[in-house]
Amino acid sequence: MARISHLPVLRPRNVVQMSTSTLASFLLPEGYARPALVAVAREASLVTEVGRYALRSVEDRRTRRSTPYTGRGPVRAADPVILVPGFMAGDASLAFMARALRAQGYRTYRSMIRANIGCTLDAAAQLESRLESIAIRRGTRVQVVGHSLGGMLARGVAVRRPDLVSGIITMGSPMLAPGAHHRALTAGVDVLVRLSRAGVPGLMSEECVAGSCARQSFDESRSPLPYGVDFTAIYSKRDGIVDWRACIDPAAHAIEVRASHVGMAVDPRVIDHVVGSLRRQAQPASVEVDRGITA
Repeated sequence: MARISHLPVLRPRNVVQMSTSTLASFLLPEGYARPALVAVAREASLVTEVGRYALRSVEDRRTRRSTPYTGRGPVRAADPVILVPGFMAGDASLAFMARALRAQGYRTYRSMIRANIGCTLDAAAQLESRLESIAIRRGTRVQVVGHSLGGMLARGVAVRRPDLVSGIITMGSPMLAPGAHHRALTAGVDVLVRLSRAGVPGLMSEECVAGSCARQSFDESRSPLPYGVDFTAIYSKRDGIVDWRACIDPAAHAIEVRASHVGMAVDPRVIDHVVGSLRRQAQPASVEVDRGITA
């Protein structure tokens, strides 16, 4: 019996693999928590939110038809707007919002992110390059609307390049605790890390969730915003994916909505808040872009 008691304890391989891909502890600071397992059920309201968008679209078409042709075109907004998708999503996830913003006179641009599943620093660099391109073309700074991880990317770029960004609007972006998300999301991160470890290129690696890459992204998303960059943070206590408390940045003008995490991208009530924030944050005139970039 003594010999048996000294035998090494065998652990399943999958348990060891999970421990090597766990998110860094600093991504989940004290005071924040992952949503309960059943919280994801709240995301079922996405069906209602899509339906609400469809009804609003029908009403808008009726209004346009009853309006004289000369009065149909909205006044063109000064600042262009770029929309940045959340984790594991692409530009298509914000197509409904982009259409609604264009109807309000905003010139919208895609981030050119097909699927937000790669290194966050690489995604931020891609976003920065895209912003430079838009700024050169329009001769003005850009407003950035980011959903979830997209909002965190937007905040980091705004810290580094205030010459390109006039304002940011985040929707359900847990900047104060990126690790305060549902375990189903963590499972998705684990899959990407394992595939990256197996040699699949362009995916989130261990450095992105537990190394220096994760630390730099986290620090940038919490750094003070430069003067002249406005910030609105939209959050929902019905969010079934992230801890809503982590979405309320002290530096932001916080707006509470009643929507699911995914539904924030399509719910017309949220879109109304986005439009209102864009108008509030709009600069009175185009601002010349620094670093040698001019109109």
